[in-house]
Amino acid sequence: MRIHIATDHAGLDLSHFLIEQLRADGHEVFDHGPKQYDPLDDYPSFCIHAALAVIADQQAGVEALGIVLGGSGNGEQIAANKVKGIRAALAWNLDTAKLARQHNDANVIALGARQHEQAEVLELIRAFVAEPFSQDERHARRIGKIATYEQTGDIL
Repeated sequence: MRIHIATDHAGLDLSHFLIEQLRADGHEVFDHGPKQYDPLDDYPSFCIHAALAVIADQQAGVEALGIVLGGSGNGEQIAANKVKGIRAALAWNLDTAKLARQHNDANVIALGARQHEQAEVLELIRAFVAEPFSQDERHARRIGKIATYEQTGDIL
């Protein structure tokens, strides 16, 4: 699996840990920044770049997901969700991580680095990556309605 990761200063150490662990798990991981600690960094550009890379890979037929990290993960989720085709979900426990994939076919997970221990974040990400979309008709229908609105502005 190709994984694109981005963060802000609050998640920088966590992102380095995750990159190492996910590569050891056999994933191809791309770091979209930041490269160094800056308490005044602006996370939207990092997260948007990661989200754009996820979409580009998916459109090219490459299996890819994204991870965005911040103090809470909220702003990073919002930034990623501005990219057309991204369905970023904020996860705070195993159920939300799995359901994001299973019911929403989320392609980006957002997590708060200040909300969880490293081991817990890794567990949530591994669960997110491993969980397939259910393909259930009702979930596919709902995702389709979101995509239609995103493309046309029509609310079905």
